[in-house]
Amino acid sequence: MMTLNLAVRNLLRNRRRSLATLLAMAIGSTAILLFGGFSDNIKYEMHTRYVQRGGHLQIQHRDFYLYGSGNPDAYAISDYAKILTAIRNDPVLSSMLVVATPTLQFGGIAGNYAASVSRTIVGTGLVATDINLMRRWNDFGLRSKAPASALEGSAPDAAVVGTGLARVLQLCDALKIDRCPQPELPQKHDGKTIPNDIAQLSLQETPATAGTPASRPGRVEVLVANAKGAPNVTSVDVIRAEDQGIKELDEIALMMHLAKVQQLIYGHSPPKANSIMIQLRHSDQIPLARARLQTIVAGFSAVQPLAVLDFRQLNPFYVQTTRMFDTIFGFVFILIGGIVLFTINNTMNTAVIERTVEIGTLRSLGLRRVGIRRLFVTEGALLGVCGALLGVVLALGLAALVNQMDIPWVPPTTVEPVPLTILVWGETRMMLGTTFGLICIAILSAWWPAHRAARLDVVEALRHA
Repeated sequence: MMTLNLAVRNLLRNRRRSLATLLAMAIGSTAILLFGGFSDNIKYEMHTRYVQRGGHLQIQHRDFYLYGSGNPDAYAISDYAKILTAIRNDPVLSSMLVVATPTLQFGGIAGNYAASVSRTIVGTGLVATDINLMRRWNDFGLRSKAPASALEGSAPDAAVVGTGLARVLQLCDALKIDRCPQPELPQKHDGKTIPNDIAQLSLQETPATAGTPASRPGRVEVLVANAKGAPNVTSVDVIRAEDQGIKELDEIALMMHLAKVQQLIYGHSPPKANSIMIQLRHSDQIPLARARLQTIVAGFSAVQPLAVLDFRQLNPFYVQTTRMFDTIFGFVFILIGGIVLFTINNTMNTAVIERTVEIGTLRSLGLRRVGIRRLFVTEGALLGVCGALLGVVLALGLAALVNQMDIPWVPPTTVEPVPLTILVWGETRMMLGTTFGLICIAILSAWWPAHRAARLDVVEALRHA
């Protein structure tokens, strides 16, 4: 206690220098925490978006993730309805489960023959009510909200496309898309009819009611290969364009009702699905849910090898991005920690030089070397503790101020501006880790000057009087 009292009094003897060192420490701590809060919010945003789009876990054919994009039907899941029933009736999963829903992926060509344009696509058949329920998941309490899918409640032949695909197919006017540039090249097609062979295939799937299916704005033809390899065409009514966030994906994405896609690909044969998406109430339930799902799918894997993958395995970009931000955070901490180290080291070295006579006097009065060393280390530790705690307070205040300002920006994986959010409050692990780390740096930076002070010769120190 006496050492602590002396350390406090010594710091107060030179208030200006102590305050400058304290502020440098606090600013460093604040900068680290603000960047950490910013990066954590980005990670939570990405985590939420991936879970909203694809769930926490997916049941797939073992090789669908690697090879399924080339031939989705070859890696489809048969009897997926029985697997869904087993999942929903499982007593362990029932309390964790939010949504369990099938999806079916397909490749093909979408054409707007009224504008004489077409584009290869990657389509997805989904259950619209389940998708909208998944999009409401917000376990981290983010202020941004995912838009609801327009497919819910729409006609069976409705479709939603990426804004890039709508632009390429020249559907901007029909869908009333803002900031959608129009091509300057003249169109050679008469804009009234589609090729006869395509029209005949399409009419087999969608009987004509008022002219050819593509004669109405927003109507496009989708050409796919069915399960037997034969071409099949359907006419769909594009009701909305949704930005997918990535240009390459935005120009090929098409979403339809699952039943419509299954009819298009399988006809009267038993329908299949490529994936069963599982969304849980909380992300920390993934290990338990995955273990339980592996037990369930083992009973259905006799004729088809199935695997349970979590959203991190399915989205390597998420893992790479979080690792990048963790690396940047570590680099920032090391950089600011080095500045703090040299600042406190300089302060303590100056104190040792100024107090040489005092050190000699204390040694002559019987204070041992370890006592001198403890005194200066305690002063450095006090600067570290007070500076780190002040940094936490400043970071909390500045983060709250920024959050109240509602500054719009577009984080990764989102397409609409959201309020800039810095998460410091509630990030206990980050605050404790930063505070403890800076205190350790402060103690380390004070140790060498304290060691030098303790090694001063008593007679030599008193000569400076």
